[in-house]
Amino acid sequence: MLEEMNDNLPQADGQDSMESTPQGTEISAQEAMDNHLAEAGETGEHESTTLPTKDYEALSMEALVEEMATLLSHDQISAIKNHMEEVRKAFMDKFHHFIEEKRQEFFAQNDDTAEFEYHSPIKNKFDQLFDEYKARKAKHFNQIQNQLKANFVERTNLIEELKNLIDSNQTSMSDMFKKFNDIRDRWKKAGAIPKDKYNLVWNNFHFHTDRFYELVHLDKEVRDADFKNNLEQKLAIIARAKELIQEASLTKAFRELQLLHRIWKEEIGPVDKEYREKIWAEFSEITKQLHDKREAQLAQAKERELQNLAQKNQIIAQINQLSEERITTHADWQKQIVKMEALRQDFFNAGRVPAEQTEETWTHFKNAVRNFNATKNAFYKDIKNEQQHNLDRKMALIEKAKSFVDTNDFESATPIMKQIQEDWKKIGHVPRKHSDEIWAEFKQICNAYFDRLHESRKDEIEAEVAAFERKKDYLEQMKTFELVGEHKTDLDAIKAHIAAWKELGKVPQNRRHIEGKFNKILDALFEKLSLSKKDSEMMKFNNRLDQLAEGNDQRALVNEQVFIRRKIDELQSDIIQLENNIQFISNAKSDNPFVKEVYKSIERNKEELKLWKEKLKKLNNLA
Repeated sequence: MLEEMNDNLPQADGQDSMESTPQGTEISAQEAMDNHLAEAGETGEHESTTLPTKDYEALSMEALVEEMATLLSHDQISAIKNHMEEVRKAFMDKFHHFIEEKRQEFFAQNDDTAEFEYHSPIKNKFDQLFDEYKARKAKHFNQIQNQLKANFVERTNLIEELKNLIDSNQTSMSDMFKKFNDIRDRWKKAGAIPKDKYNLVWNNFHFHTDRFYELVHLDKEVRDADFKNNLEQKLAIIARAKELIQEASLTKAFRELQLLHRIWKEEIGPVDKEYREKIWAEFSEITKQLHDKREAQLAQAKERELQNLAQKNQIIAQINQLSEERITTHADWQKQIVKMEALRQDFFNAGRVPAEQTEETWTHFKNAVRNFNATKNAFYKDIKNEQQHNLDRKMALIEKAKSFVDTNDFESATPIMKQIQEDWKKIGHVPRKHSDEIWAEFKQICNAYFDRLHESRKDEIEAEVAAFERKKDYLEQMKTFELVGEHKTDLDAIKAHIAAWKELGKVPQNRRHIEGKFNKILDALFEKLSLSKKDSEMMKFNNRLDQLAEGNDQRALVNEQVFIRRKIDELQSDIIQLENNIQFISNAKSDNPFVKEVYKSIERNKEELKLWKEKLKKLNNLA
């Protein structure tokens, strides 16, 4: 049995010794290769093909599910094992991030006591595919384990057969070689065995193979032929291994090197002792070179992962900075969200990070995104409260407007309804789900009121149109009116025209330009009339006030009041400035021309000030 081997087991052809560093901790290239071979046998990867790697972290959840379905169509489960695990991790990272955002959005719109639920069709599809993969993988590896055990039993029995053949003391060398070759052929076909038995079983078989060749050393011709054939095959392997050094794809080269090692150890017998160490040393050196190139490539990949880590940490810092910025408007928050999505995509596109940093980096990223979303959701929760307040205010306006829909007191209700419309415009946004509904209701109420108002004013509007036509005819008559030169007669005539104009009635709002034409005629007549400036100005002003009062134009009355107050302020300021100027020239003589002119200006401004104050008084009395 295997346990019968002792510590003096000779080094078999194809077995390299451990190359230890001074510290004795580094595994040699050859031992690393042996480990690869043993693991490949135990996982069934001898039979698997190589699939191209992809940057799964850069794919969307939908694309990852499609990729998983594509991988499952492959008939070798061992070939897709690593890919499926990477797809699963990339999908779950994205799904956890996605569901966290949905959870925060939910609680931003609902009470904390509400129960969050989210059903994701894409997650259901993912679970179905991954369950199918797990079932296939479990079945596959159960089959492998059973086969490994069966192979181990078969190889153990073959070793026992070889031992028995050696110890049988048969005299026919031909029969012994025939049985030996049969054992060796069955050994080559026996398949992989458990990893923990790998080296012991192979060494044991090679040990007894050497014993056999020592036993049959008398039949040198047969032995030498076998050794020569084995040498040729191993030299061919060395030649192919040398070519692999130039292979562009190290992954492909390393995989083929594994295959060459397996053939060397498992399928080709020993060579003459004269060449054993030499060819093994050459093959081991090639193995070391490829191993070193692969390690250098892995080191470069590690360096890229460190660069990716630095980039991802920088992105996390930028997300944290976004969270700290004070944003107070919806438009600015929309810009922040666009920036956040760009950074989030950059994070997923940044590539792999060192495995030992993956979980920590992902946690920092999730926390940064969570903080951003918390700040964003707090802002929109405040907006939601504000919009609810706006909704309450608009509902109150709707109720107020309803109370005037059926009134017949249009004179009192119309200003209120107009103010309600103005107040509505000043109120901000309401929740979107209510916006169209309440606007339709408000518009219907206002239309109902103003339709009734317009209906009630139909006769009034017709009268105003008739008044406009009469005033248009009267305006043509005024163009032929001439003053006779008698002050009183002419003044009485102008007053009569003003009175007659008023008697013609009010005109429609959109045709009030005719009042301006009449005022221009009056202005020309007053210019010709030998009235004092004050009397002329007051007559024109009184006529203007009558027109404003007739049109019930409150805004025009307010604007007139503002204009008159501004004129009064300007005149008072000019008077103060002129009086100050007099003080600076107090030592000048009273008959000084400049002094006389300043005094005259003061008097003119004071007279004009009295006129504007009188206008303001009349306007205030009208209001």
